[in-house]
Amino acid sequence: MKKEDKAPHRFQSLTEMHRLLGMPKPLHPLISLVENKDNKIDLRRFPSSFTHGFYKVSYKKSLSGKLKYGQGFYDFDEGGLLFKAPNQVSANGETNNDHTGFTLLFHPEFLAGYPLAKRIKQYGFFSYSVNEALHLSEKERIIIVSVFKSIQEELQDRIDDFSHDIVISQIETLLNYSNRFYKRQFITRKAMSNDLLQKLEEILEAYFNDEKSLMQGIPTVQFLADHLNVSPGYLSDMLRSLTGQNAQQHIHGKLIEKAKEKISTTSLTISEIAYQLGFEHLSSFTKLFKAKTNLSPVAYRQTFN
Repeated sequence: MKKEDKAPHRFQSLTEMHRLLGMPKPLHPLISLVENKDNKIDLRRFPSSFTHGFYKVSYKKSLSGKLKYGQGFYDFDEGGLLFKAPNQVSANGETNNDHTGFTLLFHPEFLAGYPLAKRIKQYGFFSYSVNEALHLSEKERIIIVSVFKSIQEELQDRIDDFSHDIVISQIETLLNYSNRFYKRQFITRKAMSNDLLQKLEEILEAYFNDEKSLMQGIPTVQFLADHLNVSPGYLSDMLRSLTGQNAQQHIHGKLIEKAKEKISTTSLTISEIAYQLGFEHLSSFTKLFKAKTNLSPVAYRQTFN
Protein backbone atom coordinates (compact mmCIF):
# COMPACT_ATOMS: atom_id res chain seq x y z
CA MET A 1 0.00 0.00 0.00
CA LYS A 2 1.40 3.39 -0.99
CA LYS A 3 2.24 5.64 1.91
CA GLU A 4 0.36 8.92 1.80
CA ASP A 5 2.44 12.08 1.48
CA LYS A 6 2.53 14.12 4.64
CA ALA A 7 0.61 17.38 4.25
CA PRO A 8 2.73 20.55 4.42
CA HIS A 9 2.82 22.25 7.80
CA ARG A 10 0.85 25.51 7.79
CA PHE A 11 2.15 28.37 9.88
CA GLN A 12 -0.79 30.24 11.38
CA SER A 13 1.12 33.39 12.32
CA LEU A 14 4.45 35.17 12.16
CA THR A 15 4.78 34.63 15.90
CA GLU A 16 4.67 30.85 15.40
CA MET A 17 7.38 31.06 12.75
CA HIS A 18 9.61 33.28 14.92
CA ARG A 19 9.15 30.91 17.85
CA LEU A 20 10.21 27.91 15.80
CA LEU A 21 13.41 29.73 14.77
CA GLY A 22 14.16 30.73 18.37
CA MET A 23 13.61 34.43 17.66
CA PRO A 24 11.74 37.12 19.61
CA LYS A 25 8.16 37.62 18.46
CA PRO A 26 7.70 40.13 15.63
CA LEU A 27 7.09 43.78 16.47
CA HIS A 28 4.03 43.78 14.20
CA PRO A 29 1.62 40.81 13.78
CA LEU A 30 1.29 41.32 10.01
CA ILE A 31 4.87 42.07 8.90
CA SER A 32 8.34 40.87 9.77
CA LEU A 33 11.80 41.44 8.36
CA VAL A 34 14.46 38.95 9.40
CA GLU A 35 18.16 39.43 8.76
CA ASN A 36 20.12 36.19 8.90
CA LYS A 37 23.71 37.22 9.60
CA ASP A 38 26.39 34.56 9.12
CA ASN A 39 23.70 31.83 9.15
CA LYS A 40 23.05 32.35 12.86
CA ILE A 41 19.40 31.44 12.32
CA ASP A 42 19.16 27.67 11.84
CA LEU A 43 16.70 27.13 8.99
CA ARG A 44 16.94 23.36 9.47
CA ARG A 45 14.26 23.83 12.13
CA PHE A 46 11.68 24.35 9.39
CA PRO A 47 9.47 21.37 8.42
CA SER A 48 10.37 19.56 5.20
CA SER A 49 7.47 21.38 3.49
CA PHE A 50 5.34 24.21 4.75
CA THR A 51 3.01 27.01 3.77
CA HIS A 52 1.71 30.26 5.23
CA GLY A 53 -0.60 33.15 4.37
CA PHE A 54 2.11 35.76 3.80
CA TYR A 55 3.90 37.31 0.85
CA LYS A 56 7.60 36.50 1.04
CA VAL A 57 10.56 38.32 -0.50
CA SER A 58 13.97 36.84 0.30
CA TYR A 59 17.42 38.12 -0.58
CA LYS A 60 19.98 35.30 -0.47
CA LYS A 61 23.60 36.39 -0.46
CA SER A 62 24.84 33.13 -2.00
CA LEU A 63 22.26 32.95 -4.79
CA SER A 64 24.47 33.48 -7.82
CA GLY A 65 24.87 32.22 -11.34
CA LYS A 66 26.26 32.78 -14.79
CA LEU A 67 24.06 33.85 -17.67
CA LYS A 68 25.19 33.49 -21.27
CA TYR A 69 25.48 36.85 -23.00
CA GLY A 70 26.61 36.85 -26.63
CA GLN A 71 29.64 34.55 -26.90
CA GLY A 72 30.52 34.88 -23.23
CA PHE A 73 28.95 34.78 -19.79
CA TYR A 74 27.54 37.58 -17.67
CA ASP A 75 28.29 36.96 -13.99
CA PHE A 76 25.82 37.60 -11.18
CA ASP A 77 27.70 36.74 -8.02
CA GLU A 78 26.03 39.23 -5.69
CA GLY A 79 23.09 37.11 -4.57
CA GLY A 80 19.51 37.19 -5.68
CA LEU A 81 15.84 37.46 -4.83
CA LEU A 82 13.20 34.79 -4.34
CA PHE A 83 9.46 35.48 -4.15
CA LYS A 84 6.48 33.55 -2.77
CA ALA A 85 2.78 34.40 -2.78
CA PRO A 86 0.49 33.43 0.12
CA ASN A 87 -0.43 29.73 0.41
CA GLN A 88 2.31 28.48 -1.91
CA VAL A 89 4.17 25.42 -0.62
CA SER A 90 7.83 25.86 0.28
CA ALA A 91 10.32 23.02 0.64
CA ASN A 92 13.17 23.04 3.14
CA GLY A 93 16.01 22.14 0.80
CA GLU A 94 19.60 21.19 1.45
CA THR A 95 20.70 22.13 4.95
CA ASN A 96 24.26 22.99 3.96
CA ASN A 97 23.29 25.95 1.80
CA ASP A 98 24.24 29.49 2.75
CA HIS A 99 21.04 31.29 3.85
CA THR A 100 22.66 34.60 4.79
CA GLY A 101 20.46 37.54 3.80
CA PHE A 102 17.07 39.15 4.42
CA THR A 103 13.54 37.75 4.43
CA LEU A 104 10.51 40.02 4.37
CA LEU A 105 7.11 38.53 5.22
CA PHE A 106 3.89 40.53 5.10
CA HIS A 107 0.24 39.54 5.28
CA PRO A 108 -2.19 40.71 2.55
CA GLU A 109 -4.14 42.48 5.32
CA PHE A 110 -1.13 44.73 5.92
CA LEU A 111 -1.83 46.18 2.45
CA ALA A 112 -5.56 46.70 3.08
CA GLY A 113 -6.74 50.17 2.11
CA TYR A 114 -3.69 50.86 -0.06
CA PRO A 115 -3.55 50.69 -3.89
CA LEU A 116 -0.76 48.11 -3.57
CA ALA A 117 -3.32 45.60 -2.24
CA LYS A 118 -4.70 45.24 -5.79
CA ARG A 119 -1.55 46.13 -7.70
CA ILE A 120 0.59 43.44 -6.07
CA LYS A 121 -1.13 40.76 -8.17
CA GLN A 122 0.44 42.36 -11.24
CA TYR A 123 3.91 41.33 -10.12
CA GLY A 124 4.15 37.98 -11.88
CA PHE A 125 7.41 36.94 -10.20
CA PHE A 126 5.51 35.86 -7.07
CA SER A 127 4.56 32.75 -9.08
CA TYR A 128 8.04 32.00 -10.45
CA SER A 129 9.90 28.81 -9.56
CA VAL A 130 13.11 28.80 -7.51
CA ASN A 131 15.22 28.23 -10.63
CA GLU A 132 13.72 31.43 -12.08
CA ALA A 133 15.00 33.61 -9.23
CA LEU A 134 16.28 37.12 -9.86
CA HIS A 135 20.09 37.24 -9.94
CA LEU A 136 21.64 40.57 -9.02
CA SER A 137 24.65 42.55 -10.19
CA GLU A 138 26.73 44.44 -7.61
CA LYS A 139 24.93 47.71 -8.35
CA GLU A 140 21.52 46.04 -8.07
CA ARG A 141 22.52 44.30 -4.82
CA ILE A 142 23.42 47.64 -3.22
CA ILE A 143 20.01 49.07 -4.15
CA ILE A 144 18.04 46.05 -2.92
CA VAL A 145 19.94 45.72 0.37
CA SER A 146 19.46 49.45 1.05
CA VAL A 147 15.68 49.07 0.67
CA PHE A 148 15.65 46.09 3.04
CA LYS A 149 17.66 48.06 5.59
CA SER A 150 15.28 51.02 5.28
CA ILE A 151 12.32 48.74 6.01
CA GLN A 152 14.23 47.20 8.90
CA GLU A 153 15.03 50.58 10.40
CA GLU A 154 11.46 51.78 10.07
CA LEU A 155 10.05 48.66 11.73
CA GLN A 156 12.55 48.75 14.59
CA ASP A 157 12.97 52.42 15.42
CA ARG A 158 10.15 54.61 14.15
CA ILE A 159 6.80 53.14 15.11
CA ASP A 160 4.46 56.13 14.80
CA ASP A 161 1.40 57.30 12.85
CA PHE A 162 3.39 57.45 9.61
CA SER A 163 5.18 54.08 9.86
CA HIS A 164 2.54 52.08 7.99
CA ASP A 165 2.48 54.49 5.05
CA ILE A 166 6.28 54.56 4.85
CA VAL A 167 6.70 50.78 5.00
CA ILE A 168 4.05 50.29 2.30
CA SER A 169 5.96 52.76 0.14
CA GLN A 170 9.21 50.91 0.77
CA ILE A 171 7.66 47.54 -0.12
CA GLU A 172 6.39 49.03 -3.35
CA THR A 173 9.86 50.41 -4.08
CA LEU A 174 11.33 46.95 -3.50
CA LEU A 175 8.83 45.36 -5.88
CA ASN A 176 9.30 48.01 -8.56
CA TYR A 177 13.08 47.60 -8.51
CA SER A 178 12.58 43.83 -8.72
CA ASN A 179 10.34 44.32 -11.73
CA ARG A 180 12.97 46.49 -13.42
CA PHE A 181 15.78 44.01 -12.71
CA TYR A 182 13.71 41.09 -14.00
CA LYS A 183 13.26 42.96 -17.27
CA ARG A 184 17.05 43.25 -17.41
CA GLN A 185 17.37 39.54 -16.73
CA PHE A 186 15.08 38.73 -19.65
CA ILE A 187 17.32 40.88 -21.88
CA THR A 188 20.57 39.29 -20.71
CA ARG A 189 18.97 35.89 -21.21
CA LYS A 190 17.69 36.80 -24.65
CA ALA A 191 19.55 33.96 -26.40
CA MET A 192 18.13 31.50 -23.87
CA SER A 193 14.67 33.01 -24.21
CA ASN A 194 14.79 32.76 -28.01
CA ASP A 195 15.66 29.07 -27.69
CA LEU A 196 12.66 28.67 -25.38
CA LEU A 197 10.45 30.48 -27.89
CA GLN A 198 11.62 28.17 -30.67
CA LYS A 199 10.85 25.10 -28.53
CA LEU A 200 7.43 26.57 -27.76
CA GLU A 201 6.69 26.93 -31.47
CA GLU A 202 7.79 23.33 -32.07
CA ILE A 203 5.54 22.05 -29.27
CA LEU A 204 2.51 23.94 -30.60
CA GLU A 205 3.20 22.88 -34.19
CA ALA A 206 3.46 19.24 -33.18
CA TYR A 207 0.36 19.53 -30.98
CA PHE A 208 -1.84 20.64 -33.87
CA ASN A 209 -0.18 18.52 -36.56
CA ASP A 210 -0.61 15.37 -34.45
CA GLU A 211 -4.22 16.42 -33.84
CA LYS A 212 -3.79 16.19 -30.08
CA SER A 213 -6.34 18.99 -29.88
CA LEU A 214 -8.99 16.46 -30.98
CA MET A 215 -8.39 14.43 -27.84
CA GLN A 216 -7.03 17.01 -25.35
CA GLY A 217 -8.66 20.26 -26.43
CA ILE A 218 -6.95 23.61 -26.76
CA PRO A 219 -3.41 23.57 -25.28
CA THR A 220 -3.20 25.38 -21.95
CA VAL A 221 -0.48 27.66 -20.58
CA GLN A 222 0.20 25.04 -17.89
CA PHE A 223 0.67 22.35 -20.58
CA LEU A 224 3.27 24.46 -22.39
CA ALA A 225 5.04 25.47 -19.17
CA ASP A 226 5.31 21.84 -18.08
CA HIS A 227 6.86 20.82 -21.39
CA LEU A 228 9.34 23.72 -21.25
CA ASN A 229 10.19 23.15 -17.56
CA VAL A 230 9.30 26.69 -16.54
CA SER A 231 6.48 28.15 -14.46
CA PRO A 232 3.39 29.56 -16.25
CA GLY A 233 4.07 33.06 -14.89
CA TYR A 234 7.68 33.07 -16.05
CA LEU A 235 6.65 31.79 -19.50
CA SER A 236 4.11 34.59 -19.95
CA ASP A 237 6.51 37.29 -18.77
CA MET A 238 9.33 35.93 -20.95
CA LEU A 239 7.06 35.89 -24.01
CA ARG A 240 5.81 39.40 -23.23
CA SER A 241 9.41 40.66 -23.16
CA LEU A 242 10.10 39.05 -26.57
CA THR A 243 6.82 39.40 -28.46
CA GLY A 244 4.61 41.76 -26.48
CA GLN A 245 2.11 38.93 -25.90
CA ASN A 246 1.58 36.66 -22.92
CA ALA A 247 1.37 32.85 -23.22
CA GLN A 248 -2.43 32.77 -23.60
CA GLN A 249 -2.31 35.34 -26.39
CA HIS A 250 0.45 33.35 -28.06
CA ILE A 251 -1.69 30.21 -28.00
CA HIS A 252 -4.61 32.12 -29.48
CA GLY A 253 -2.35 33.48 -32.22
CA LYS A 254 -1.26 29.97 -33.14
CA LEU A 255 -4.89 28.80 -33.14
CA ILE A 256 -5.89 31.54 -35.56
CA GLU A 257 -2.88 30.80 -37.77
CA LYS A 258 -3.91 27.13 -37.98
CA ALA A 259 -7.56 28.06 -38.49
CA LYS A 260 -6.71 30.35 -41.42
CA GLU A 261 -4.65 27.55 -42.98
CA LYS A 262 -7.49 25.04 -42.73
CA ILE A 263 -10.18 27.50 -43.87
CA SER A 264 -8.21 28.54 -46.96
CA THR A 265 -6.77 25.16 -48.05
CA THR A 266 -9.37 22.51 -47.10
CA SER A 267 -13.04 21.81 -47.76
CA LEU A 268 -13.74 21.11 -44.07
CA THR A 269 -16.76 22.88 -42.64
CA ILE A 270 -16.19 25.63 -40.09
CA SER A 271 -17.62 23.35 -37.42
CA GLU A 272 -15.18 20.55 -38.34
CA ILE A 273 -12.25 22.98 -38.21
CA ALA A 274 -13.32 24.28 -34.82
CA TYR A 275 -13.60 20.70 -33.54
CA GLN A 276 -10.18 19.73 -34.91
CA LEU A 277 -8.59 22.71 -33.17
CA GLY A 278 -10.00 21.67 -29.81
CA PHE A 279 -13.06 23.90 -29.45
CA GLU A 280 -16.11 22.32 -27.82
CA HIS A 281 -18.47 24.98 -29.19
CA LEU A 282 -18.49 26.58 -32.63
CA SER A 283 -19.59 29.89 -31.10
CA SER A 284 -16.38 30.09 -29.03
CA PHE A 285 -14.25 29.53 -32.12
CA THR A 286 -16.20 32.08 -34.17
CA LYS A 287 -15.95 34.68 -31.41
CA LEU A 288 -12.16 34.29 -31.06
CA PHE A 289 -11.58 34.26 -34.82
CA LYS A 290 -13.60 37.43 -35.34
CA ALA A 291 -11.87 39.16 -32.40
CA LYS A 292 -8.46 38.43 -33.94
CA THR A 293 -9.23 39.03 -37.63
CA ASN A 294 -12.30 41.31 -37.70
CA LEU A 295 -13.93 38.70 -39.94
CA SER A 296 -16.09 35.67 -39.19
CA PRO A 297 -14.64 32.32 -40.36
CA VAL A 298 -17.28 32.18 -43.11
CA ALA A 299 -16.46 35.70 -44.31
CA TYR A 300 -12.74 34.86 -44.28
CA ARG A 301 -13.34 31.80 -46.47
CA GLN A 302 -15.37 33.88 -48.90
CA THR A 303 -12.36 36.12 -49.54
CA PHE A 304 -10.74 33.13 -51.30
CA ASN A 305 -13.70 32.50 -53.62
